[in-house]
Amino acid sequence: MKRGDTTAASAPAREYAADEFASAGAPAPAEALAAAEPQMRRASPAKPAPSGALALGGAVVAPAPTQLMEKSKKELTDDKGISEGGNTFEVYKPNAFTETAKDNLSTFAADVDTASYSMARRYLQQGQLPPTHAVRVEEFVNYFKYRYTPPEEGAFTVHLEGAPSPFNARRQFVRVGVQGKVVSRSQRKPAHLVFLVDTSGSMASSDKLPLAIESIKVAVKNLNENDTVALVTYAGSTRDVLPPTPATDVKKIHAALDTLVAGGGTAMGSGMEAAYKHAVKKAAAGVVSRVVVLTDGDANIGPNLSPKAMLASVQKYVSEGVTLTTVGFGMGNYHDSLMEQLADKGNGNSFYVDSMKEARKVFETQLTGTLEVIAKDVKFQVEFNPKAVSRYRLMGYENRDIADKDFRDDKVDAGEIGAGHTVTALYEVELTGDAPQELATVRIRAKAPNGTEAKEQAFPLTRANLKPSMDAASSDFRFAVSVAATADILRAAPAAEGWSLGTAQKLAEGAVGGDADRTEFVRLIGQARALMSASASGR
Repeated sequence: MKRGDTTAASAPAREYAADEFASAGAPAPAEALAAAEPQMRRASPAKPAPSGALALGGAVVAPAPTQLMEKSKKELTDDKGISEGGNTFEVYKPNAFTETAKDNLSTFAADVDTASYSMARRYLQQGQLPPTHAVRVEEFVNYFKYRYTPPEEGAFTVHLEGAPSPFNARRQFVRVGVQGKVVSRSQRKPAHLVFLVDTSGSMASSDKLPLAIESIKVAVKNLNENDTVALVTYAGSTRDVLPPTPATDVKKIHAALDTLVAGGGTAMGSGMEAAYKHAVKKAAAGVVSRVVVLTDGDANIGPNLSPKAMLASVQKYVSEGVTLTTVGFGMGNYHDSLMEQLADKGNGNSFYVDSMKEARKVFETQLTGTLEVIAKDVKFQVEFNPKAVSRYRLMGYENRDIADKDFRDDKVDAGEIGAGHTVTALYEVELTGDAPQELATVRIRAKAPNGTEAKEQAFPLTRANLKPSMDAASSDFRFAVSVAATADILRAAPAAEGWSLGTAQKLAEGAVGGDADRTEFVRLIGQARALMSASASGR
């Protein structure tokens, strides 16, 4: 399936009116709002709040004002980024509907990144709608855990489900859910971690370097006795702060971390190469060797300033098995586009940490999955039956698009799945009037962590997978649809025009199940609705 131009110029942000609340911080009952909420419409962006930082104690103030500033043609060609309010985001055009008779294959790579959701959450908590380019549907959906049955053998299981859309009576939502095998902390391979910390002047605020240091301490606390930690920093120059040290030597590691201070320029490219040189020394089949970059992504001096140049300089190390985690911090000059692209090309994950709560989620709760890859170059291909499905669109994954012909080309890079990770993809489809039993075939192709040849599995999607109503669908399905729909509305996806955040909120409220992250999401929808209402009324 061919996608649209990923470097399309940015359109003005579109806001969607809703009724007003007494407080933007409190979620409004979905039932009371859904009827009053009109369709999405264009409006001027809300007046931005002043610039500021996030204190470790939890107090927040708004980020830098949102301004749309296109980069030069050369820069745009290199990293597809635009700057909004000083933060740089990659520009992707949302997937449009495809007529099945013309193209019945949809092919994309797995993605378990979550940075987009936690960054959008910070915008909303600070009283602003996130920029449309900051919203990636798949990273919203995959932020949450789903209760998929884990595999009894093999790397993962696949779960298919569908139900009628609550937004458009002519359409159905279809979910492809993958659950990776669970590996306990005691079972995972020994890990050699090289923490690459940005100590440039731009990292001085409390929500950047201090939070990054505390994040590493959380990670160290949750490592095993056979794990080692090294520490490299970069600012105007690169510095080896700590040689490979047993994770059990907490006092020595903490002492090294506590010496870090911010100041100087940002030679990120040089820092990357130094960290990879350390990591490759420990790379082996039975060891996890990973570089963990903690930065705001601002690279302004030295060689290799673009993602393409950085990865080209360390590609030989990547091919030897060193993986990469990028962890973003801060607002005002955050380079989301750089962080996302580095993680993609570095066979790893991208996160955004806005609080100690998120640091614990990434480096404590999700640490094993973050470190241990259970399947690499994971590709999805959904072959829709033209006799059953007239049109379809994949919600998100625009930056994970793969040419259909490359699905079985094992030299083509794709995504990785870590231990215990779930990957969820949602399609919006329109069925034909006399749809047969077989709707589609879902194929997944993946390599073992150290393998070179991929294995392929196929799973039929039939009418038996479709529930008669959204209410009859599983709570995980309903919640995933709510999250994907909310993301599509926030990013002004043309296919979501006319959709109501009130409907999405009601759907989520009925699928919370006592989960704290889901409860927070319901509250965020309420905040988004209040902000859209204020924007539409000119306040």
